[in-house]
Amino acid sequence: MSIWDKVKDGIDKAGKAAQDALDDGKTRIDAYRAREQADKAAEAFGYAVFRATELGKELEPDSKERLLQSLRDRDTEARRLETKLADETAEKPDAPHSPPDAAGAPAEPTAPPANGGAASSGATGSGSAGTGSAAASASSATPPGQA
Repeated sequence: MSIWDKVKDGIDKAGKAAQDALDDGKTRIDAYRAREQADKAAEAFGYAVFRATELGKELEPDSKERLLQSLRDRDTEARRLETKLADETAEKPDAPHSPPDAAGAPAEPTAPPANGGAASSGATGSGSAGTGSAAASASSATPPGQA
């Protein structure tokens, strides 16, 4: 029966990890949406001030207070969710941290060629014509990390 206990433990761990990932994703989405709403409230306030200024008037005090209160509320919620997300992330020291550009970025950073863009596979050109296609075919024929 020991094997079944191990299988059950493994399934439980996988289920908890999946639930944690879903919770983290939901918090990220909620924080993003709250920040968008705060930005829209700030935009509305800015446009109201701009329009009043363009007309040579002051923004009416009740409109100003209503717009500012809306901005305060939305900004407070966005900050709360961003703090919650930061706290949750800090509580998981063993969780892998992926860089922001990990979705499709090369494994190693690529630097521009030192010789001005000419292919390093022995192709030398006296002009710029054809240099780009030679570099492209040289890079596509060589697997990453092998030169």
